[in-house]
Amino acid sequence: MVNIISIISKYLILIFMALYVWKCFSYFTAHTAVKRKANLNHQIVYIFIIHALCHVCMFFNTKDKSVLLYYLVEILIASIYLLVFHKVYREASRLISNNIAFLMLIGYTMLFRLSTTLAKKQFVLATVALIITSFLPAVMKRLPKMKEWGKAYAIIGIVFLLMVFVPHVGVEVNGSRNWINIAGLGIQPMEIVKILFILFIASSMVKIETVKELFINALVAAAFCLILVAEKDFGAMFIFYICYVLMVYLATSRTSIFILGIGLIVGGVAGMYLLFKDTSFFSHILVRVEAWKDPFKFQSTGGYQVCESLFAIGTGGLTGSGLGKGMPYLIPVAESDFIFAAICEELGVLFGLALLLIYVSSFIAIINIAMRCKDPFYKYMTFGMAMCYIIQVFLNVGGTVKFIPSTGVTLPLVSYGLSSVFSTLIMFSMIQYTYIIVSKEALEVENEKESILQYYERKAAEKAGGVSGEGEY
Repeated sequence: MVNIISIISKYLILIFMALYVWKCFSYFTAHTAVKRKANLNHQIVYIFIIHALCHVCMFFNTKDKSVLLYYLVEILIASIYLLVFHKVYREASRLISNNIAFLMLIGYTMLFRLSTTLAKKQFVLATVALIITSFLPAVMKRLPKMKEWGKAYAIIGIVFLLMVFVPHVGVEVNGSRNWINIAGLGIQPMEIVKILFILFIASSMVKIETVKELFINALVAAAFCLILVAEKDFGAMFIFYICYVLMVYLATSRTSIFILGIGLIVGGVAGMYLLFKDTSFFSHILVRVEAWKDPFKFQSTGGYQVCESLFAIGTGGLTGSGLGKGMPYLIPVAESDFIFAAICEELGVLFGLALLLIYVSSFIAIINIAMRCKDPFYKYMTFGMAMCYIIQVFLNVGGTVKFIPSTGVTLPLVSYGLSSVFSTLIMFSMIQYTYIIVSKEALEVENEKESILQYYERKAAEKAGGVSGEGEY
């Protein structure tokens, strides 16, 4: 009986996951506000059902009664967030909010499966972060001059990055010195600095008028990237660099800049490899590259993580082994870098693919917001955050499935890590503010069109009334 319930729950999860993804994309093709609202309401129902089925499946496979209690608490917080946030910000994007809630709930579920201690910590800290970041749209509304603080963003960002080199503050993890420890709390400065970096570029692009100013701006951006290289955090460096190239390309519309940017990163990587290949500076990176090329050759050493990840994904197959029936704990750092492999093992590759489509739907929604925004600062800011978000997803999942070498980048809102969750929630809240601006701009245009239409209708009526009067006279 238990096995039957577990199997039924597993397949129902996949069915409702498919329905949720369908609503994500049918939202874009809905021609009326009524249909879009219906899609969003259906999504919320599917979120609750999927989350409930996940916990039912996990309960019957683990016999842990606390699973049901955590379900109630998690779904309560998600409900309050969705209700209150859109009660306060009526113009905010419900699709983005739904996806935030869904991804965070999936993250809590998998973390609870892997480690109840980490799950509790993530839930408490992420809930606090959710509350704090929910105030950001209101704060940004009262800071109209934030687009003029480009120099401040750059200085604060560089100083914060350099803190990892301060003795007894900076911490080296897995070969990269990219963490700081303050009062026992581990923080990854890069996660916050990437937001400051995007704000710096957005602010600069609004003001730049000459090639000289663009060159100076590029030097400052290069300083960020060089510090990340010194930290040996090449995943973060890649995110920063690609975001910069794409944001400059958006602002200037010059294809030559895009081609030059790609050429520089390829040449730079090749040059650094030749320069440092015989030193210990890139040792952990070279291990990851060798493991990527042939992980099974180095299965007992550097390729162990990738091998276990591939074994887990292959073992789960299309439909997964079921929550609580797999062995995701065998994957090193399954709670953060390789959580996608853990998800695929127990929930299935189909679920993993659907999860990626949810990320893509959020990306498309954010790009639409950026392209519709008339204010250049918020346009560039939103576009940069969209790129940062999707590149991070690509790096994490690409490393998990051996498409690219592992970079140590987390999966947004799903992986364990306060710094990552907090920075992602900050970005989404700032994007929501841009959407509010876009909604108001669209309303103003609609009102203007309506006023013009009413004007011509009134003139036509007056003309018709005048002709009729003359005839009677």
